[in-house]
Amino acid sequence: MRQLAPDLWQLRGFPPNGINVYLAEDVLIDAATRQSGRRILSQTEDRPLSLLALTHAHPDHQGAVLEVCDARRVPLACHTDDIDAMEGRRQMGPPENQGHPINRLIMRYFAGPPRKVDRVLHEGDEVAGFRVVHAPGHSPGEVIYFRESDRVAIAGDVINTMNVFTGIPGVREPPRIFTLDPGENRRSIRKLLDLRPSLVCVGHGRPLRDIAKLERLVVNLS
Repeated sequence: MRQLAPDLWQLRGFPPNGINVYLAEDVLIDAATRQSGRRILSQTEDRPLSLLALTHAHPDHQGAVLEVCDARRVPLACHTDDIDAMEGRRQMGPPENQGHPINRLIMRYFAGPPRKVDRVLHEGDEVAGFRVVHAPGHSPGEVIYFRESDRVAIAGDVINTMNVFTGIPGVREPPRIFTLDPGENRRSIRKLLDLRPSLVCVGHGRPLRDIAKLERLVVNLS
């Protein structure tokens, strides 16, 4: 694991920075794909865990939830608007794109089994010293975890800092094929900038410290 800020670590993944999992104090943030359980458990075996909290319920963020929660006997938390997707009552991702070959492959190889949500998150809740900020658009229940003390944000897929298809670095919107409401997600990108973060930890790509790049993205979206 790599320490990014006080009480915040990024777990190793393959490829590096491709699908990110974070540890904030004793809370895991996201669970990558269904194939990621062993690496998550091996990297956290000597760490106390109290909770697994999702940024959103998409296959590359909830994939190993069931395996990790069962192995470590920890509860699962996600925003109220993504509970139906996490618990299997609603498809993950935009309904109109479910039949796309890329989404079919992701569901087949990345998605984990449904799992009951034990803790329902709402705007303003606290998780490991981070405030929950509802940031819908990419998914209905996407959240940003924001820590006021040092202005660190864990932003899931509100933005990406790499092209998820090519791996080329760059601050960008998440791909439309995976995004429920791109217009709403643009409002959430502006909400992220309004938090004045010093560090943005994303689901895909390297953590962002040069916030001027986020500012330029917002200008280009206007």
